[in-house]
Amino acid sequence: MSLAIHPAAKYWEEFQVGEVFSSPARTVTEADIANFCGVSGDFNPLHSDKTFASAGLFGEPIAHGLLVLSIATGAMSRLGFVEGTVEAFLGLNWRFTAPVKIGDTVRVEFKVKEKKESKKAGHGILVLEVIIKNQRSDVVQQGDWYLLIRKKSSA
Repeated sequence: MSLAIHPAAKYWEEFQVGEVFSSPARTVTEADIANFCGVSGDFNPLHSDKTFASAGLFGEPIAHGLLVLSIATGAMSRLGFVEGTVEAFLGLNWRFTAPVKIGDTVRVEFKVKEKKESKKAGHGILVLEVIIKNQRSDVVQQGDWYLLIRKKSSA
């Protein structure tokens, strides 16, 4: 059985430390926030109630941090560099550094920070430094993602 591999996908051996992948822009909408409330069950008024949020720290509703993180995983998928070679998202070290508001446009940069051998035969661990910036180039989230990637020798 062969798996569908995206034309841009790379195996673990093909990644180079320092290599960078940059996503297209994505504007966060009120519908995105409402849909995320429904999917996650998180209806915190900071995200879902304009009156409540207007009296708070940010003066208006903000996107869920995990919504923006999810948008970043979608950006990685759209770029295709691990589509068909990633076997698992192993974990992350992550910081939420600034709010994302309705109408903000985010971009994601993925930089290969490290490659490690894995105990799982035919696989390696890829550490990506991930930075999400808004339209003003403010960093809104950042950290490291750990992915289990297939080796070409096992394909």
